[in-house]
Amino acid sequence: MSTATLSACPACSAAPSAQDIAARAAIRDVKLTLSLPTIHCSACISAVEQALNAHPGVNDARVNLTLKRAQVDAGSAVTADELVHTLAAIGYEAHELDPGSAAVTATDKAGRDLLMRLAVAGFASMNVMLLSVAVWSGAADATRDLFHWISAFITFPTIAFSAQPFFRNAWSALKVKRLNMDVPITLAILLALVTSLWETTLSGEHAYFDAALALTFFLLAGRYLDHRTRAIARSAAEELTALEVPRAWRFVDGEEIQTPVADLHIGDLIRVRPGARIPVDGEIIEGRSELDRSLLTGETLPVPAEPGTAVSAGEVNLTGPLLLRATAVGQDTSLHRMADLVAVAESGRSRYTSLADSAAKLYAPGVHILSALAFVGWYLYSWDVRTALNIAAAVLIITCPCALGLAVPAVTTAASGRLFKRGMLVKHETALERLASVDTVVFDKTGTLTAGRPLPLGLERIDDASLSVALALAEGSAHPLSQSLTRALRDLAVPPAPVTDLTEMPGYGTQAQLNGQTVRLGRAGWAGPSQNGGTGAVLSIGEQVVEFTFADDLRPGAEQAVAALQAAGIHVALISGDRQAAVADLAARLKITDWTAEALPGDKSARIQALQDGGAKVLMVGDGLNDTAALTAADVSISPATALDAARVASDIVLLGGDLSPIPSALTTARAATRRIRENFRIATLYNIIAVPLAIAGLATPLIAALAMSTSSITVSLNALRLR
Repeated sequence: MSTATLSACPACSAAPSAQDIAARAAIRDVKLTLSLPTIHCSACISAVEQALNAHPGVNDARVNLTLKRAQVDAGSAVTADELVHTLAAIGYEAHELDPGSAAVTATDKAGRDLLMRLAVAGFASMNVMLLSVAVWSGAADATRDLFHWISAFITFPTIAFSAQPFFRNAWSALKVKRLNMDVPITLAILLALVTSLWETTLSGEHAYFDAALALTFFLLAGRYLDHRTRAIARSAAEELTALEVPRAWRFVDGEEIQTPVADLHIGDLIRVRPGARIPVDGEIIEGRSELDRSLLTGETLPVPAEPGTAVSAGEVNLTGPLLLRATAVGQDTSLHRMADLVAVAESGRSRYTSLADSAAKLYAPGVHILSALAFVGWYLYSWDVRTALNIAAAVLIITCPCALGLAVPAVTTAASGRLFKRGMLVKHETALERLASVDTVVFDKTGTLTAGRPLPLGLERIDDASLSVALALAEGSAHPLSQSLTRALRDLAVPPAPVTDLTEMPGYGTQAQLNGQTVRLGRAGWAGPSQNGGTGAVLSIGEQVVEFTFADDLRPGAEQAVAALQAAGIHVALISGDRQAAVADLAARLKITDWTAEALPGDKSARIQALQDGGAKVLMVGDGLNDTAALTAADVSISPATALDAARVASDIVLLGGDLSPIPSALTTARAATRRIRENFRIATLYNIIAVPLAIAGLATPLIAALAMSTSSITVSLNALRLR
């Protein structure tokens, strides 16, 4: 396999981690993607990765919980079927997945399926509750038995359909001698059904079909809320891959042939037209133009391109046609390697253990032990299987984790609604928990703290005649600086000068004739000498030279957001791929003392990692392709709605408006939400401390247990609504 000897990657060439990824990729023979529909927590991630990495021939395996997928790098002898059987042996369903055909349809189908089961359980529960009211009101003998049998005919098919997610997950765990939260749920439901059917058969006074349905309904409600928060989280690595150009114009024997990018090889000559995105890493051998590298480096101003200039996949050719020789193609391009960086960071983030997962590790075995002890104790005391079974069912029902299952989703939904009203969309289910612990905020510059549009400065100090000529020349160019200058001069009602023979020189600027002399607007050196390092544009009218300087305007709310964060004791840092002078100026305006300029995407990710290694909990706020790896590596991340798709997908929260001022209040809301979650856990714990002894003592029937369970669930939900 051919490998690149030269990389123009502004995103990765200075990032050791990216080089390591590329080096490892060169020696792997097979990349397999497995779909894992039954994983749902950090324990699942650990179990799956251990099993896959232990399989002979597997070099590396990583699980992405959001997508429910595993990426496996293995030797050519390893097949997907072998890995599927390996995971089946530890209780996990797996399927081979073609990454190119992956879509969100499976997620949509899962959501519809949960909603349908929830609706069926709710409808059946209401009907059985109505029948139970008649029994509670005094119906006896044949009438009571009839109502019980009708309830049974409604309940059994409903449970068989609606409770399938719990049954499947519990069975998968038990097959491999494991416990999870769905095991006590399943036992509680089944015991309620068996006890109710037994009582109905014996013409007993009490049946608990309504308890079984209520359990199922509340648990499905919690699971659906959790699903909705996960459904909008997609993979940023996939979004980066989607930016890759599918076809390119290959130059063969003087002719341009449209060729799939997958068929390109190192050394191929490729024509890139103005306005097109560059498909591979390469070196320019013919043509002059400007390159828009803002997506990769965050640099506001276009970069001159000429023969010998190294270019990277993902950059945009602005003005002139270019002929380049490919130096890296396919998986070796900068864009693809950046996607690898992001995928690694996503896998790391998916190991975050939520408060609910932490509580669940202790909860499941405790419930089984209590119920088993209650059954054994009462059987030895009374030698009555019916009594012992009733009390064991009551213990399982009264301790059923409805409140625990609703504690996090209910608060997350309420807090997300509050933030949405303030213009912030929360995408990830654990984002609020992570945001609550933030003590450091890292901002990108271009497009985040600034508007990302160059604005000309000091026009009032330039004479009207020069402005008139500048407008005439700027109107003839598609260059971003020319367009910015055109808008500003038109706003000032400056008339364009009557120039002739207007010509755009790709890579340089525009020139024309005015009263018999040549006038130019463009790059310093070509148009005329520059005193400020050539960072703006130069206008020459004969011997007269006028310089135009540009700067980014601050995004609304930037000053307020930074000031509020600093006042709250949050450490604020600025890291940008832009020029030293531009970053220093912005840092001074915002009173940010910790700033870094000319940072590559790998540098940004490394900076985030360094802060985390020092114990900081980092919030990254960015908008560009060059921020994607850092956004994913941070503990939590925010992107404006105007950000690149890949950046929005990589982030946990999206700012729907252009104002940054809601960011400090988001931290306040997140901390309040975390307090509510902990309060809910305390409520559930207090409830169990009171209710469990009553159930074990035989003072609570399964029906009373179901009512108590419902009360605790409603209490948790009402406590969550205090956030609104």
